[in-house]
Amino acid sequence: MNDLTKEKDVCEITCINEEKVTSIQNKLSKENPFEVAKIFKALSDDTRIKIAYALSEEEELCVCDVANIVGATTATTSHHLRLLKNLGIAKYRKEGKLVYYSLDDEHVKQLIEVAFEHQREGAKVE
Repeated sequence: MNDLTKEKDVCEITCINEEKVTSIQNKLSKENPFEVAKIFKALSDDTRIKIAYALSEEEELCVCDVANIVGATTATTSHHLRLLKNLGIAKYRKEGKLVYYSLDDEHVKQLIEVAFEHQREGAKVE
């Protein structure tokens, strides 16, 4: 494909809607995009998204179960779970010698469910 047949996906002129730009900039200045980006960065790892998916399917799972589900060692799984906990995505409780993890709240579960739903819908289009 040469440059003449490529679809242009950028504006060919500069035209700024000041009202929309100012409104969104004001709203965004009250949010914390850096912290939100950290959530998505944590979930961008294949193993961690598998872990998050597993935790969205069950109320809680012990580290050993999670490791078997994702096909990793308990040490590797513990590392990923600790990272998810530190970012507020997961929480844990200890019962005797076992540690059980769950998603931190319903918002996290919804985020995981929506991401997988979006992926499934995108796969149908292709």
